[in-house]
Amino acid sequence: MQTVDKAFELLSLFTTWQVQLGLSDIARQSKFDKATARRLLLSLAKHGFIEQDIKSRRYRIGPGVLRLAKLREASVPLDAIVQPILKQLTDDTGETAHFALLAGGTVSTVAVSECSKSNRVSMALGESLPMHATATGLSILSYFDQAARNAIAANFSSKFTPHTPTDDAEISALLKYGRSNGFVVNRGFYEADVCSIASPIFNPSCQPLGAIAVATPISRFTASLEENIRVSVITAAAEITSQVGGQYPEKRIA
Repeated sequence: MQTVDKAFELLSLFTTWQVQLGLSDIARQSKFDKATARRLLLSLAKHGFIEQDIKSRRYRIGPGVLRLAKLREASVPLDAIVQPILKQLTDDTGETAHFALLAGGTVSTVAVSECSKSNRVSMALGESLPMHATATGLSILSYFDQAARNAIAANFSSKFTPHTPTDDAEISALLKYGRSNGFVVNRGFYEADVCSIASPIFNPSCQPLGAIAVATPISRFTASLEENIRVSVITAAAEITSQVGGQYPEKRIA
């Protein structure tokens, strides 16, 4: 493995639920010896991609990454990528499409394309949605490892409708299905009269950064519409992932 590959592998260890890591953690997770890991970290720190907390001695992403992220956003803004795809999703399915970003233990709606039907699902921009009760949240959660799931598992007890999954076995089954198939179906989990299908979006480190979904009143959620939404959402998720420079995990089955 080339040095550059090794360095980027270290950067990929940092996630929204693992924002700081000690040298031992980095060596263990990367399977590099401590001397190699430290040498790579020093090189990354030299260019501002990694920095070390003076008190804890733990490492975190440095400002160099933020600079590149701002350059990427300036050249290809996420909103400019997402909005046309959401509009196309609405045109293809006749239903409301939305995009949510991962933020700690919740997902937040950041873009919406509502359909013109009088009976439609409306989404509020900035609304935080529970991970275990929404298709967007579950589709993202499908790609969390067990430690990351455990870190936010206390939030999975909230019941929003009689159909909200709160049982460990039920949630695990949904996550396994989501990882195996690349999408999750929400049948009245958050709002009893709303169904939705979501597929995750990935960043260049193969980590989920958000999800795209289509939501419809349960009264219109026929088998034919479900199939149309499923195919359209998976296609849209792949397109956004590609345009943001993301990569799908090699192993998509848990």
